[in-house]
Amino acid sequence: MDVPARGLIGYMAGEFGNDVHGQGTLNHTFKAYEPFKGVIETGRNGSLISMAQGEASAYAIAPLQARGIMFIPPGTQVYSGMVIGESSKSLDIYVNPCQKKQLTNIRAAGADEKLVIASPKIMTMEENIAYMADDEMVEITPKNVRLRKAELDMNKRMKSMKGKQGGKK
Repeated sequence: MDVPARGLIGYMAGEFGNDVHGQGTLNHTFKAYEPFKGVIETGRNGSLISMAQGEASAYAIAPLQARGIMFIPPGTQVYSGMVIGESSKSLDIYVNPCQKKQLTNIRAAGADEKLVIASPKIMTMEENIAYMADDEMVEITPKNVRLRKAELDMNKRMKSMKGKQGGKK
């Protein structure tokens, strides 16, 4: 079977392990250079994008888990335009992972709910490169590998999206 190398980026590190439950081996060799034959469809959903800057809190992340798969744990420093998860829908969703619980002197009759946070999906550099969309970038620092939107400002990103639609309604 002939498969382009770009189709294997990310697959070998992530999906292949899941497909064979860790019990498989994948071998490949270079055949030849060939012309571009089209886009490889991934069937990826939209992103959960931070619209705030600060430290992500467990209080804010707990309800966001219902909107998709989180890529960050509580306590992570986030910024506007950073991709913090995968949406369960096909569209990008802007969220605030930095909300803090309001502290008051009034005690509630019931005890506070215990927050249950699922472990985040941590991706390697190769998995991030395979996962990213056309309008996203992988940001690599000595301590972190993050996914972010190419245009961090939400308003500018929305204006550029309207320009790309070309008058479609």
